[in-house]
Amino acid sequence: MKKATSTSKIPTTIDEYIDGFPVDVQKVLKKVRVTIKKAAPQAEEAIKYQLPTYVQNGNLVHFGAFKQHLGFYPTPSAMAAFEADLSPYKRSKGSVQFPFDQTIPYELITRMVKFRVSEVTA
Repeated sequence: MKKATSTSKIPTTIDEYIDGFPVDVQKVLKKVRVTIKKAAPQAEEAIKYQLPTYVQNGNLVHFGAFKQHLGFYPTPSAMAAFEADLSPYKRSKGSVQFPFDQTIPYELITRMVKFRVSEVTA
């Protein structure tokens, strides 16, 4: 999978990561960021595995932009819990691809992040 970044510099902050993409992709990334922050207000931002990451008692979720999709990495437990909701999308054990040419399911991202917060704070 090729990231859709336009810079070769490895970002150290989520702002730097987002700034490395075309404006249309930046809009999606910014909205995902806000969505995650609202769903997990106690989580801290980081860059891990060269991806925006939210940390709360360990890694909560990661996300990233690729050439034709948004990659969302909520862990295998969240993937299993939301299997039916994720069925229209290409996915693996711990990640899902939301194509840029389709509506990004921000409400589903919210629910998945809240699920992860409940897991790490239980």
